Parts: sequence; structure tokens; C-alpha cells
Amino acid sequence: MFNLMKTAILMAAITALFMAMGAMLGGRSGMMLALLVALGMNFFSYWFSDTMVLKMYRAREVDSSSAPQFYAMVAELAQKAQLPMPKVYLIDEDAPNAFATGRNPEHAAVAATTGILRTLSERELRGVMAHELAHVKHRDILISTISATMAGAISMLANFAMFFGGRDSEGRSNPIAGLLVAILAPIAASLIQMSISRAREFEADRGGAEISGDPAALASALDKIHRIAQGLPLETTERHPETAQMMIMNPLSGKGLAGMFSTHPPTEERVARLLEMARGR
Repeated sequence: MFNLMKTAILMAAITALFMAMGAMLGGRSGMMLALLVALGMNFFSYWFSDTMVLKMYRAREVDSSSAPQFYAMVAELAQKAQLPMPKVYLIDEDAPNAFATGRNPEHAAVAATTGILRTLSERELRGVMAHELAHVKHRDILISTISATMAGAISMLANFAMFFGGRDSEGRSNPIAGLLVAILAPIAASLIQMSISRAREFEADRGGAEISGDPAALASALDKIHRIAQGLPLETTERHPETAQMMIMNPLSGKGLAGMFSTHPPTEERVARLLEMARGR
């Protein structure tokens, strides 16, 4: 119930942001048009954003024949978590990462890069996939896919504002308004994502450690992914940074100002919490 409320708050916040941008770009008529677009985007995001994200990453579905060990691992963990079997995907990327998507546990998918399968030990990979299934169990996946889709739309609208400027309340051209929209809207979208994502990752770490029964393995996996990902970019995420918050580890650079808007908590803190769990077992 709490995550359903968070989803509703997320939709309302981004819809309000859309309307504010529409008002600055086109006055009252722009605000009404933005409301209609936002409602349409919310509907589309609920039903189709998971499919769109998987296509964006050129993910290919696998089964017990095409990826027997990986598929069996996910099936075993899903059974332990008392979840329906999700669809399983692989992404042909060297950078180690993984994410979960879908609108609910009955319509969920987990995806991992081929790089993460090569990089991690079996214990570490179990921890990672358990983390993703924890997102499914906590019903985080709808929040992450909706926020990724809507943040991308806001970025496109901000680019439109940069080129075409804004309008005041009487419909007159106002290039300053356009510039403000172009600068502030992506920041606002990032803050909305960040406020939701950081707490969600800690909870998924805890839940994943419980599902796998091995918090130390997940801690080791996070440390290894963090060290490797810093020098090995995930190309699709570089082109679509709004999807970074879906990953188990933010694949984008966290240096300088970007670190202030990171959708993931510091890896060191995540590892420390998991090792504390391991010591208490």
C-alpha cells in the first residue's frame, strides 16, 4: 500500500512539473496541453514503459534452454522470495549491471548484462539477482520505470524550451522563461527521482540479502561492480541517463555536481550495512 501511495505521489509530482513547464512555455493553453500529455504519459508508462526500457537496452529474453544456469538461479531465488517467475533478459554489454522492471510482481522482468555474468562469482551474482527480486517484491519496479520514462520526457521538453523559449501569462514571448525551464526542469526531475531511489536501494539491499541468505556476497558484488563500472561505461545509459536509477549501480560518473544528484546512495555505505547484516547472522 505504501509503495502504491509513493507511485501516486510520483505521478502527481511529475504531472505538476509538466503543467508548470507547459505554463511557462505556452501560457494557460500550454498548461492544459501539458496536462493532457502528462495524463497520456502516465497511462503509457503504467502499461508500456517496461517494454520500452527493455527495447532501449536491446535486451533479449532467455529461458532454461538458452541460459540454463542463469535462468535456474533466478527461478530458485524467485521461489525463495515467494514471487511468480519473472521474465529473464540478457543485455549484450560489457559493463556489469542489472535491473528489474514491470508494473507488478505478476508482470515483472529482470535483466542483467553479459558483463556482470562474466565478472561476478556465482555467490555474488545470486546476491545481485536477489536484490532485483527484492525490488519486484517491494513493488519498486513500477516507480522506477515510470520515473525513467517521465524524466526522459521532461528532458525532451526542456530541450524544446531551450530552442523555442517561453511565454508569459498573456502568451507573449519570454526567452528567460524558456531558459529557466531548460535549466530547472531536468534538475527538478532528478530531485524527484533521487528522493525515491536512494531509500529504495537500501531496502532492496536488505531484502536481497534476506532472499539470498548471503549479505556478504551482495556486499562483495556491489564493491566489485562499483570499481569496474567507473572505467567501463554502459553505453545505453550514457545515451539515456534517466534510466540510470533503475540499475543496481549507477553507471554514470558521480564526480562533481553529478554526485549531488545521484539516484543511488554511496556504495561504501551500502557495503557497510550489508557487512553489518552478515556479522549479525
